Amino acid sequence: MTWPKNFGKQWEQQDERNLKTMAKENTPTRVIALKLGRTPEAVYSKASELGFSLHPTNQSPYNRQK
Repeated sequence: MTWPKNFGKQWEQQDERNLKTMAKENTPTRVIALKLGRTPEAVYSKASELGFSLHPTNQSPYNRQK
């Protein structure tokens, strides 16, 4: 198994800002993890630590429009 590039490293402030921005844009957790070089579990953990949710704000699947 290959580990992400930032596995086990400290989170930098820029990474935390990027995480918050992507979460506000409803970016899927797996995509956030790939962009930040982290595991999805690490992303969930950091979001919880920072006090925000990664659940999408819109519940419409696939951004369907009427």
